Amino acid sequence: MAFFDRTSKLALLPAGSAAASSILLGSISRRYTSEATSQKVNQLANRHFNAHHASRYGSWWSSRQQRQISVSNVKKADSASVGNETLSSSTNKGTTVKNTKSSKGFVEWYEGHLKARPVTTKACTGAILWGIGDVVAQVVPAYFNEDTDDKKKEFKYDVPRTARAVTFGFAIHAPLSHLHFNFLEWMAVKGGFQGLSVTVFKTIMEQFVYWSWFSNSLYHGAMGAMQGMSLDQIYHRIEVVLWDTQVAQWKFWIPVQLLNFQFTPVHHQLNVVLCTSIVWTALLSAWYPPEQKEEKDADEKKQESE
Repeated sequence: MAFFDRTSKLALLPAGSAAASSILLGSISRRYTSEATSQKVNQLANRHFNAHHASRYGSWWSSRQQRQISVSNVKKADSASVGNETLSSSTNKGTTVKNTKSSKGFVEWYEGHLKARPVTTKACTGAILWGIGDVVAQVVPAYFNEDTDDKKKEFKYDVPRTARAVTFGFAIHAPLSHLHFNFLEWMAVKGGFQGLSVTVFKTIMEQFVYWSWFSNSLYHGAMGAMQGMSLDQIYHRIEVVLWDTQVAQWKFWIPVQLLNFQFTPVHHQLNVVLCTSIVWTALLSAWYPPEQKEEKDADEKKQESE
């Protein structure tokens, strides 16, 4: 009962309406796209995350945090000493700075960009990973095709199809997902959820209340629009394939997101989704490939006759 009591605290929570939730998400988009607000939400989420794990794992988690703080202090001391040495030796200044930059790994470089420009960094990451997913969806089935060699030779890579996937990942999916994960964390904090109820609440909200319906409809609608479909054709496509996509989404994403919401800090949850989306994008591209011209003409004739 405690879970439902906390859920009732959310005065702004939509009552299961995907349309109302989408409007609500859009109304707060300006607030959550700012860099300062994004960092504030991430800091609040990290405190929430650490407090939950400290209460659950006790002394083991506290000692782990202390070790991380000690390592961080050592790194700061090392960087300070490097800075002093750099200032004192002007002749080796350029070499020292270059070695310091080269010592930073890719993870540290990415973390810096993620904190400084979260939306842009996630958009670029989404473009790359959605593109990889579409490449996998096109190449792998053709490679393992058991048909004749003549049919294998007829395979032609669809560059515009990959371009559409990259555009969707960069301009649509990643920015909106950034808002979605911050909005989920805001609702969980406002609702006073603790422990495992945070994970369950976020999963239910994402998969059954608003996000999965909205994102899957957006995917099919955006792909149809980029293929040149009319509004009636796009509506018909969403109407036909949405439920099957939802069922597949629940089977694939619910286990992934239960683990993601439980163990991953908020500012990295989208990255987990994007990496896992390589498989999901490949499945979507394979299940719903671009319609050929003959199929479009047939659909148009069918709609005209109706």
